[in-house]
Amino acid sequence: MTAQPAPGFSAPLLDHSAIDLDAAHRVTYRIEQSFRYSYDTPVTALSQRLIAVPRQRHGATHRRAHAVTVTGTAARRRTSQDPVGNTVVRVSAPHVRESVEFRIDAIVERVRVRDERLHASTLRDPRLRTPTRLTAPDERLRTLTATIVGRGRPPLDIAERVCQAVHQTITYEHGVTDVSTTAAQALAGGRGVCQDSAHVMVAVCHLAGVPVRYVSGHLLGQGGTHAWVEVVVPDRDGARAVAFDPCHGRRTDGRYVTVAVGRDYADVAPTSGTFVGTPGGRLTTTRRVGVVAVDG
Repeated sequence: MTAQPAPGFSAPLLDHSAIDLDAAHRVTYRIEQSFRYSYDTPVTALSQRLIAVPRQRHGATHRRAHAVTVTGTAARRRTSQDPVGNTVVRVSAPHVRESVEFRIDAIVERVRVRDERLHASTLRDPRLRTPTRLTAPDERLRTLTATIVGRGRPPLDIAERVCQAVHQTITYEHGVTDVSTTAAQALAGGRGVCQDSAHVMVAVCHLAGVPVRYVSGHLLGQGGTHAWVEVVVPDRDGARAVAFDPCHGRRTDGRYVTVAVGRDYADVAPTSGTFVGTPGGRLTTTRRVGVVAVDG
């Protein structure tokens, strides 16, 4: 089952490292990603949620086209938007003999680099201020917040300081945490991946009173799905979302492509689901993200 393809799906990828993406007027990105589940014995009643198709619009970017393909079994698919505008694809299949694969292709276009403008009410949205299970504070997080935030600082300055502090505190190391690791656990261990750095920054921003969103997306040149955060700050008569990558200790730029936003990883996990059958199964993924066109 496939959505209508569009120009750009077959275009060759450019060498993005040789292009000043931030200075370009228009940049077109192509995303190719697949998730393959293999099972030792047949399974039934498969129900899968995919949050891997980029948002229709996000700040300066918009999705021009996308295709979702399911192979390995007969399946039904339903696409919708969640309450915050993420694209959610739900797939169900009565039976999977050996394996099922979900493939996402998308074309995303960005005009300039600018923050997402939001309604002023977003500043008071409790979803952006309330801890989740993955971002719940503990004494160590409270101490870190007190150490780096201080009093009377504007939200954007707080976010800058938090981003740098988390970058210096969490050493990148793959395999020492998993998707259930909390911000408190990651901070205690001092090691983790981009998801962990993002969770710690979200938790500290909550404690500092700064509304914040967890972001799932892609970073050009990196092997897997990436995670960063957006802090929501006042902007004239409204608000804007300013993106920071605490894993790399910097603001985001033209190398970043947003897929979804939420409160934490659980809200925007690229793939999750259930089935009836022998526990287990193996997930293998592929991903290729790059630039196919630059204007100006």
